[in-house]
Amino acid sequence: MKPTIVLVHGAFAESASWDGVIDRLLSRNYRVLAAANPLRGVMNDAQAASDLVRTVDNPVLLVGHSYGGTVISNVDRGAGDIRGLVYVCGFAPDEGESCAELSSRVSGGTLGETLTIVRLADGGSDLYILPERYHQQFAADVSPEMAARMAVMQRPVTEAGLNDPAGSDPLWKDIPSWFIYGELDRNIPAGAHAFMAERARARNAVEVGGAAHALSVSRPEEVAQMILEAAMACELVSA
Repeated sequence: MKPTIVLVHGAFAESASWDGVIDRLLSRNYRVLAAANPLRGVMNDAQAASDLVRTVDNPVLLVGHSYGGTVISNVDRGAGDIRGLVYVCGFAPDEGESCAELSSRVSGGTLGETLTIVRLADGGSDLYILPERYHQQFAADVSPEMAARMAVMQRPVTEAGLNDPAGSDPLWKDIPSWFIYGELDRNIPAGAHAFMAERARARNAVEVGGAAHALSVSRPEEVAQMILEAAMACELVSA
């Protein structure tokens, strides 16, 4: 049985960042759900993703970009028949690890210096990438026009969310995983991705030469192919 593919976007992006990938998955007759990730905090967002997974009757393949990788790692195991995980420039944290901590383990990340803060009435803070820094920081391998549009449409993540510790039972510890990431990712350095993929004993891990962080936008074909590889593996499990 074909799995339902649940796509979870990360910080500073939104569901339209999957457009090119979705077209390719739909053309192969997969059911696809693009989750509206609240970006309010790891466990809150994982609960929202878990609630969506609970609506799916058939097997599920979870796909997370960037912070969305932390979200899919913390989805409730009992939410559905979760067969695989795909990390697209995504975090795969172990218990207690945060996105901020993992991205700083390897040199080369420059996200912090590009952020602006919006103070919230509840005392928290939202983070945005400065529009004039967005192209170089987040999507260096898309056109300036596309990057400018993405900068306008970006959705903020809470400052606390990037520092939230991950839960105690990450799914990647015993559910098969696949990783694809950019060589020139400035949000999460390639070395951090390689470390997380090795630790998770990934079925496949691909570094895309010359690619930046917004991989689903700039390289939808490569991302879709990795997702399809994982989806076909999920089908074999249920055969």
